[in-house]
Amino acid sequence: MTGTVGPLGIGVAMLWLSVIVLLPLAALTVTSFEDGIAGFWEAVTSPVALASLRVTVMVSAIVALINVVMGTLIAWVLVRDEFPGKRIVNALIDLPFALPTIVASIVLLALYGPNSPIGVQLNATQPGLIVALAFVTLPFVVRSVQPVLIETDREVEQAAASLGASNWTIFRKVVLPILSPAIISGAGLAFARAIGEYGSVVLIGGNIPRETQVTSQYIQQQIEIDRPVDAAAVSVALLAIAFVTLLVLRVLSSRNQRREEQAQ
Repeated sequence: MTGTVGPLGIGVAMLWLSVIVLLPLAALTVTSFEDGIAGFWEAVTSPVALASLRVTVMVSAIVALINVVMGTLIAWVLVRDEFPGKRIVNALIDLPFALPTIVASIVLLALYGPNSPIGVQLNATQPGLIVALAFVTLPFVVRSVQPVLIETDREVEQAAASLGASNWTIFRKVVLPILSPAIISGAGLAFARAIGEYGSVVLIGGNIPRETQVTSQYIQQQIEIDRPVDAAAVSVALLAIAFVTLLVLRVLSSRNQRREEQAQ
């Protein structure tokens, strides 16, 4: 069949996937159970570990919701509006992908730390974590929504407007249903990215147990005090959260694709 890669291509792809993803994950999982299931459960459910997971999930969920609103708005402006410097702004959206996240943490600490030049101190606070994670996850919703907006047929919006529908009604009834799969996908990717973030929060977060310590910092702490098995166990728990998030996104995407095919 035209376009297929054949058994050799499939074999190479699976080998590369195994070396880069599956083998490291398998090694991590084996390490996490070196003390048995009881040891794994004790490491994951320790009060400080649970507190770090709670802070991580809560802050990441807030960041995902912020990205839903602001990312959609930014994508709308970039697609539907014309203004000076639009190309520069469009290029800046991808900056968090290229910038080392520790640099972002240094900049945020200088801007929102104890010696803040603008008088706003977010160092060692959960709002500081939110700002840092919002920075590194900004592109996900924007880049998910932007191409869908570009391909959207505006004649339906114009028809609704000619019938007297307000801008908000047009957005809610016509545009939002089209954008919803992309918004959900971008928000899920932002959430999955945020729960594993380390560099951008390492300075601005303060690493205060039970308050601003995220799970990645807790894992680093366990390694520093020579508890690699506990670190591996909590890492597996974090990976499980990310995997479930991505799996839900895949299921939602498949359902949406089937609905589109049936509608056609």
